[in-house]
This record gives sequence, C-alpha cells and structure tokens, in this order.
Amino acid sequence: MKAELNTVGGKPVLRFERTLRHPPAKVWRAITDPAEMANWFPALITAEPKPGAKMEFTFPGEDEISYGEILEYDSPKVYAFRWNSDVLRFELLPAEAGCVLVFTHTLDEGAHFTAARTAAGWDTCLAALLAQLDGRTEEPLDHRPLMVSYLREFDLARGEVTEDGVRFVLDVVWRPFDTVWAALSGGKTVEIGQKPPLPFTIGPVPAGQVTAVDAPRGLTYRWSHDGEDAGLVRWRLVHEPELATYVELTQTIPAKLSGVRATVLSAWQERLEQLFADLLRGT
Repeated sequence: MKAELNTVGGKPVLRFERTLRHPPAKVWRAITDPAEMANWFPALITAEPKPGAKMEFTFPGEDEISYGEILEYDSPKVYAFRWNSDVLRFELLPAEAGCVLVFTHTLDEGAHFTAARTAAGWDTCLAALLAQLDGRTEEPLDHRPLMVSYLREFDLARGEVTEDGVRFVLDVVWRPFDTVWAALSGGKTVEIGQKPPLPFTIGPVPAGQVTAVDAPRGLTYRWSHDGEDAGLVRWRLVHEPELATYVELTQTIPAKLSGVRATVLSAWQERLEQLFADLLRGT
C-alpha cells in the first residue's frame, strides 16, 4: 500500500499502513528496540524506552548527531518520538492474523515539497522491516522510481500564483548544484545576452535574452508574448542543510496576461517533473 499525504494542523503528514502476519509483541520489539531497529531504520538510535526520554540519532561513518525525545511509549500499542522537528508515530492495531502497523511522519510546515523523497525512503525502510520480521534477506528497493511516482501522485511540482506571476519549488534530492546546472545547461556555457539553453525553457513561454547568470546557482531571462516583452523567468538553486536542496522557479506575468497563467502553470509543472526524473535517472 502506498503512502498517503495529508495536512494536519497546517503540517504535511505522511501515512503508511502495513498488515503484518506477526504477533504484536514481535513487531513491537522490531520497531522500538534500537538493536533491532538498526536493521531497517535509517539512523542508529540511543534512548531509554520511556516517555520524555532524550534521544540521539547517528549515522554510521558520520560524526553529526541529531536529537529528539520520546513522546509516547505504550507497549505494545504506540511508540512516538520527535526527531529534530519532525514527529514519527508507530501504532499497532489488532488484526485476526497478526496486527496492523500504522506509521505516520509529521514534517515541518515548509517541508511539503520534500514529501516524495521522504515517502519513498520510508517505503524502502518498511520493506526492510517486513523482511526482518519474515526472516528474509531482501535487496533494498530502488527508491528512485518511487520518488518520481510520489512526486506526480502528490502533485508536488505544482506551482502557485503570486502577486506578480507564478512560483514553483522542486526538491532535487540533495543533488549538487553542478549536477542540476549541467542538466539544465546541457554542459554549455551560458552568457548574458544570449538565449537560455532549451532545458531552462518551455514552449508556451518564448525565451528572450539572458539578463543575469550566476552558474551554477541561478539564471534570469526575459520572456515575450505575441512578440512583445512580457517579463522575467528566474531559476534559482537553493541549499538549506536542514531541509533540502531545491530549485525555485519564478515567472513574472503582467495582469493583462493573466489568462496565460493556467497554461504556464501546467507547462512548467510538466517541465519540472521531467527534470526531477532526469536527475534521479542520472544517479
């Protein structure tokens, strides 16, 4: 069963459900014992199993430590904790042949656009959990097709209308700026005064001259409508260590051309979905 994305209290919440043919006590150990969690959870956990206990999260081979707190510990029913600013909650419900695991991940308010990456990651982790419970050895899932699927299913590349045009934000899944720039520029040098490389453009928005370039961080060019200058298209690459590396794309649209917004929104969304798939395919 695929993940669901909802909004609760203004925050994005991913929900996963798995029916398990194992007794609750066995599943409880697998989702709460740090030694067993090490086989499927993305980080190593150090914590005392009780509400209010402080938690440490580490990754093999890395020095960085992140922190959290156990919020609920009701054996063998509910285990919830905070990891940085996110909240993870595992609930076991009775079932005839075992139990049902309901797992939710509440992200920060501004992290909605990262949900494809997060959902695919948890699908991979939960597959490893199921294999552990079944006593199977299983190759990790290829999370890249899952991310592409979730991006489209959750409509994460959809833009928004702003006061002066439209805006899009696309998670590029920690790809380096140089990698994203190469995908957009085709490896060519971009200079002020020339037209932007084709991957920076879409058909319904005729591109004019580049007015600013800061490779590999950004590019701005003019666009036209019916042969007349109409505004600016701006690509910007942003890295926020605690959130994401992402593309911010904006296009100014004058009020008199508001009728083109729907076409522009659709075309840019399609372009960004393709960029996302291309970047993942290149790894």
